Amino acid sequence: MSPRGVAIPDLRKRLFDAAERVVARDGAAALTSRAVTEEAGCAKGVLHTHFAGLDAFVAELVLDRFARSAAVAEGLPGRAGTGAVTDNLTTVAAAVLSLDTGVVGLAVTRPEAARRVRGAWGDGAPGFGAIQASISGYLRAEVRLGRTREDVDAECVALALVGTMHHLLMTGAPDTAAEAHSQVERLIRVLVPAS
Repeated sequence: MSPRGVAIPDLRKRLFDAAERVVARDGAAALTSRAVTEEAGCAKGVLHTHFAGLDAFVAELVLDRFARSAAVAEGLPGRAGTGAVTDNLTTVAAAVLSLDTGVVGLAVTRPEAARRVRGAWGDGAPGFGAIQASISGYLRAEVRLGRTREDVDAECVALALVGTMHHLLMTGAPDTAAEAHSQVERLIRVLVPAS
């Protein structure tokens, strides 16, 4: 346990990682500020010192994890013309599907956290909208380069992929990440045929 009054390096990361471990091990119902701080090896009150309560913490955790996936997607348009189109899209899908479904589900089961996440996304925080925009921008570039068929509707494909990833995350189906990745890869091959 960190001594009182001593700054904890990477506190947000430490608390977020601890929350993921608690949810993975004990389920969403076990997530309390005390469980998080105990798992992180911090003083009991540190979470409330740095966040406006558990719902604010959960919202920030979800936003942080989506920002990571959106950062992977953000580089996608710059990869146009390189690598296989399917592989580039699958890389983004893998980043999104790597999100912990238990953590993502927290934002749905906690109404105040859900409100905060929606508000942040509405204010421009990276989430599904940013991922969708990156995918559609990438596909438009690949169409211009002639690496995908001319009739590919980039916006519709991006919406279909993001909608599918959202569905897989929120339902936790299929049972394994490998199965989810396989489903998304098959969908990509159907929606984005090579030219």
